[in-house]
Amino acid sequence: MLYIVTALKPEAQAFVDKYRLKKNKLQNYTLFQNKNIKLIISGIGVSNARLATQTLINNFDITDDDIYLNVGICAAPKSHSIGELIEVGEIIYKDTSYLLGADKQTLTCKDEEVASEQATIVDMESYGFYDAVFHNPAIKKFHILKVVSDHFEPKKVTKEGTKSLLFNVIDDINSITFD
Repeated sequence: MLYIVTALKPEAQAFVDKYRLKKNKLQNYTLFQNKNIKLIISGIGVSNARLATQTLINNFDITDDDIYLNVGICAAPKSHSIGELIEVGEIIYKDTSYLLGADKQTLTCKDEEVASEQATIVDMESYGFYDAVFHNPAIKKFHILKVVSDHFEPKKVTKEGTKSLLFNVIDDINSITFD
């Protein structure tokens, strides 16, 4: 089973459309699913991502074949193109570094929206997802993938643009996730 955590419905919509996921509820969350995928919309922020991920963990049996995926948009320095898919290998949260894998990008997870240039890629959920999956020894495979939506100009990000950005890289997400 592929378990996906997104913060926003437009991030989820590309998967819902491509894989014809059906809408359900799981406790207080919107859950989209088919026989191979369960996708939960967490809402924005570290604690929301942690709670939504933990809800998936608590409500479904974990097998060695399961993959947990946090996917969504991020802001990045201008050295990264809008629409670029980022595979996260390190998260920096509250001045602490968490290593996921070598030869991948560093992301800083913030508690508030960032509207000024930063040195690294920035999102608002990755650490919450990581914290939930890392502390569950039954989870063997997980990925954090982000798509660059802006260069620290959050007012330019739209719902349609977000869905389009994710849809454009969905095949690349699959090749990384199932590699």
